[in-house]
This record gives sequence, C-alpha cells and structure tokens, in this order.
Amino acid sequence: MRLASSWIVPLVLIATIGAWVTPARARTAGDFSPGAVQVGKASWYGKSHDGHRTASGEIYDSNRLTAAHPILPLGTRVLVTNLNNGRSVQVRVNDRGPTIRGRIIDLSYAGARRLGALADGIVPVKLRVLSTPRTGVGG
Repeated sequence: MRLASSWIVPLVLIATIGAWVTPARARTAGDFSPGAVQVGKASWYGKSHDGHRTASGEIYDSNRLTAAHPILPLGTRVLVTNLNNGRSVQVRVNDRGPTIRGRIIDLSYAGARRLGALADGIVPVKLRVLSTPRTGVGG
C-alpha cells in the first residue's frame, strides 16, 4: 500500500500542472524558430492604449505595426495572415497578451487595418515566425 501512495501524489501534481497550460500555448511552447506556425484568433487594441508602456518598455503607438503575444520573445517578427480574406501583415511583438482565452495575438490598430480586421474585431489568423532577436532575419 505504501508503494501505491508514493506515486499517486506526483501523478496528481503533474496532472494539475498540466491543466494550467492552455492548448494554444502548448502548441508553440519553446518553438520560436523561423517558420514556426500557430493558428488561432486575433484581436486588436487601438488608440485608447496610445502612450501606455508595453512589456518591452516601448510606448504603444497604434499607428505602428506591432503586436502582443503571450510567449514569443519580445522583438520577434511574425507574418500574420487573415484566414477570412488572405491579407497578410508583418508585425513585431513588443507586448504581452492577449489575456482572453482562445486568442493568440493582439494586433495594433495599424496591423488590424492592414489585415482588414477592424470591423470584425476578432478574426481567424495564421502566424508564421519570421525572425526572433536570437536568430536575426532569416535564421
């Protein structure tokens, strides 16, 4: 009986920790290499955030092509493609978010405008990592 109880506690602990990882994060955890792809929903944040400091320390400017991502390294450049209309835009990750479950990226107003996503607010997208601060352009 003692042997059975010795493995139950670690098993329960592992199961509990595993439940904290959301599926969108699990698919991309640790894979920041150029070419890595993530599919999910994008939203955008706009002019009301202008002047606020981002996670990178920059001041947010809704007219710049930037984005917030929960785990990609700050400074990562990604190509975001709107799966509804095929339009794409390159953005640089300079903030953390989105904080709403099921969304994988928050775009600046300028990024959302280029994707044709302003009216919809939330659109299905595909992200492709172009470069990270560690790899530079083109790997």
